[in-house]
Amino acid sequence: MTTVLITTDYLRPGDDVDTMLRAHGHESVHSPATGPRPDGEMAALLAACDAAILASEPVTAAMLDKSPTLRVIARSGVGYDSIDIEAATRNGVLVCNTPGANRHAVAEMTIALLLMCARRIGETTDGVRRGEWPRHDTRQLRGATLGIIGLGPSGRAVADLAHAFGMTVLISTGHPDPELDVTYVDKTTLLRESDFVSLHARAGGAPVIDAAALAEMKSTAYLVNTARGSMVDENALVDALRGHTIAGAALDVFATEPPDPDNPLLAIPRVVATSHLAGQTREARTDAGTAAAQSVIAALAGRPAAGAINADALASSIE
Repeated sequence: MTTVLITTDYLRPGDDVDTMLRAHGHESVHSPATGPRPDGEMAALLAACDAAILASEPVTAAMLDKSPTLRVIARSGVGYDSIDIEAATRNGVLVCNTPGANRHAVAEMTIALLLMCARRIGETTDGVRRGEWPRHDTRQLRGATLGIIGLGPSGRAVADLAHAFGMTVLISTGHPDPELDVTYVDKTTLLRESDFVSLHARAGGAPVIDAAALAEMKSTAYLVNTARGSMVDENALVDALRGHTIAGAALDVFATEPPDPDNPLLAIPRVVATSHLAGQTREARTDAGTAAAQSVIAALAGRPAAGAINADALASSIE
């Protein structure tokens, strides 16, 4: 019987994913990732399995080099920057993700964060709890311009909801879809013209939002990040907020998670901070877990797996 390691904390023994895997002759081994795990521990877990369904914890080349039986890793989510794809390919390990499984959850959370910023709900709530009766200067979403950087499933879903709120939508992407009712612009134009900027691009390389990008934004604009913490230069963001270069930010993701309690972003009242849960609704978790399990089952059976990241590279390496 093949062994499938499951570290995603919301997937549990006896649930639908476990039942699905067992029905196909696979044994589930659950080791929930509740925080940073020593590399040696993770390496040992991977070395003892044939497949893995993982959260966002790192998978390094050293771990993959010591996992001779590992054939497939499926992320129960969208991002895969925590996995060394080149090393996985070199070791014959297929890597999959679940694109679109949490798009509606992420989109709803993005709109919630936009509203938190626009109506300054967090600051108002804190004031009421202190016995105050705040009357902040706030704004509506209707009539405002939302700039979306990246046009994956989540970016598309955000654009749909933004239209329902009466917002103008600008998008900066390398893969425009002419059928969408949006305006495509370059990144600089988007930053200059948007009242809200929301990140939905794939992580990788230098931050998308650095000091130069922040300097292009309106002083009344808000930045929303539900994508990856690495997409924003946090030091530059702190400086921009303290200097009132932009009005505020809503961050569901951070460069280090959880962020250090002394992270200066957490001390700025105009920052809304949440715990990387944009895609973590009950429905999205079910969809992501099921999709990851289906990819594992297909790969172990020698069939094409949905969401495969490095299938072409693997095929080339075999040739």
